[in-house]
Amino acid sequence: MKIIVCGAGSVGRSIVGYLIQGNNDIVVIDKEPKALDAISKEFDIQPVLGEAGHPDVLEKAGASKSDMLIAVTDSDEVNMIACEAAAALFNIPKKIARIDSQDYLNPLWSTLFNEQNIPVDLVISPEMAISKAILALLKVPGASEAISLLDKRVKLLAFRCDAQTPLLKTPLSHLNLVAPDLNINIINIVRNGHSFIPQQEDFIMPGDTVYFLVKNEDIPQAIHDFGMERSSIEKVIVFGSNLITLYLGKGLEQDDNIISRTIVDDNDQGTQRLADELNKTVIINGEMMSDVILTEAGIETADATIAVTPRDKDNLLVSMLSQKRGVLNTLALVNSRSYDNLIDNIGDNILIDRSSVTISEILQELRKARIKDAYSLGRGFGEVWEISLDETSMHVGRKIGELELPQASQICALRHEDEISFPNANTTLSAGDTLILYVSTKAIKKAERLFAI
Repeated sequence: MKIIVCGAGSVGRSIVGYLIQGNNDIVVIDKEPKALDAISKEFDIQPVLGEAGHPDVLEKAGASKSDMLIAVTDSDEVNMIACEAAAALFNIPKKIARIDSQDYLNPLWSTLFNEQNIPVDLVISPEMAISKAILALLKVPGASEAISLLDKRVKLLAFRCDAQTPLLKTPLSHLNLVAPDLNINIINIVRNGHSFIPQQEDFIMPGDTVYFLVKNEDIPQAIHDFGMERSSIEKVIVFGSNLITLYLGKGLEQDDNIISRTIVDDNDQGTQRLADELNKTVIINGEMMSDVILTEAGIETADATIAVTPRDKDNLLVSMLSQKRGVLNTLALVNSRSYDNLIDNIGDNILIDRSSVTISEILQELRKARIKDAYSLGRGFGEVWEISLDETSMHVGRKIGELELPQASQICALRHEDEISFPNANTTLSAGDTLILYVSTKAIKKAERLFAI
């Protein structure tokens, strides 16, 4: 697939980092030579210098032969113009635009983006998506992933197990003997940086991150059995003063369970904007690494800290400082994969991977399968697809064991009529069923072919 990515900033870089893993021919457009030079050194792409909305620049990028344009510059207007030019002049089939302004995202103006007005096939807002992912994690303290599936009736949760986890060293086939009320489906385990789909004879080890599906009503029992029970989060400190912080601040102000909200950053303009936009949040303009500022922010009594600055190193360091000051829940945004070696040694910090959150917004457009929704997990080790079957699907009437699924994939949940279950190989599929499929990176192409019809 030939794909043009407009924008070489953190959003564009995260998208390119994921796309480069597949068989894609990628061109990146940016008006900043330094940004283009940096992304060219990191990835095997074709750089094109210029303004993304200019027709001559798009022509130079090979727009007439491109399958998709993903416009993710820092300017909503440039992204919209790039999509307009892509449609009107070059007939690019798929056009995705990053739109961050709440004015454009207001549901009142939803008809703005269509073939008759501004021809955008998919509108994404990475900053809003990141804030939503963080707010979801705050609802399940200790979880490193919390994704709602099947109309929010099922959650995909991930927990990192330590030496005190009650379920350690028990074969998965015997988990119900140790925890008879546990009703989950473990779909993946990450151990020492490598992920695998566990078999019944496998068991959980200290340091493992366990990904499992659980029905909403069974979440409290699952948290109890994993020994991950924590007090609810009421006092939050956010580090940073960007658009993510603004969305987080508004979300936290709407949450009645949060009684204290504080934002810390040393950017004068950023903190002033937040002060103008937020009504129930304390804004502190100061150095977030300062002991004095941390004390002023109330670090000793905070239930959670969230670091979302553009600087990964600062996010990781302030999270580690927060842990040393007694904060139990620390979340840090990771914008680049360049810190992978450090990430594995930062203790119990919960990491928000910009790449995974951003790519999840566009996976449905990238995949050739009939996907209703899709999510990238962890640091890109696999994906979860939500697939609906209609009467034309070749899989209707077949048992799951007859589907010839790729080895590194599995159907791990099924909604049949109004009932949700964790199916097995003998489960028969029907028209109207919705499947939850986990597929590892190496199995994606085969899974796409299998579910394309």
